[in-house]
Amino acid sequence: MDCGELTGRVVRLTPLEAGQWRELWRVAEADGDEIFRWFPYAMQTEEDFARWEAKALGEAARGESRVFVTRDAGGRAIGSTRFMNIDRANRRVEIGSTWIATAWQRTAVNSEAKYLMLRQAFEGWNCARVELKTDRLNQRSRQAILRLGAREEGTLRQHILTHSGRWRDTVYFSILDAEWPAVKARLEARAKE
Repeated sequence: MDCGELTGRVVRLTPLEAGQWRELWRVAEADGDEIFRWFPYAMQTEEDFARWEAKALGEAARGESRVFVTRDAGGRAIGSTRFMNIDRANRRVEIGSTWIATAWQRTAVNSEAKYLMLRQAFEGWNCARVELKTDRLNQRSRQAILRLGAREEGTLRQHILTHSGRWRDTVYFSILDAEWPAVKARLEARAKE
């Protein structure tokens, strides 16, 4: 499952390339504690960003994920997102590891990025299922996922041991191919508002 740049009205998702961690670090460093509050792995230093990029590029090379730099319409890096846990045999993919710099949160950026990725998954790759998940404590993320049109499926208790030593309970959501036309129509209508 491969794809190039995904372009919308307010956001562009460009495939991650080596060395771009520096650009992402600069946009996130001032607000990193808030941006990455719910991430299970550390994203607090330049070294963390360099390790994140190396791991992400390794996963992409093995076909396990497709990592994007999220850019505003002017081309400025404002975050990152990815297709992950790619399961070609079962036509399934997860959208996750998403973060957006504080100034672009609660704007149309995240909704449009998710729309572009969902469209790629269902219409480009013919996926039967797209999964999303978040920390049980992250109410804002849970609400955003529900607003996309995903259905909550359940919670995996003590699912991930975070870098801080806290056990994370993970809430799973999904959108199925039969649900995509209605989800797509709702997202397209919201984009026109």
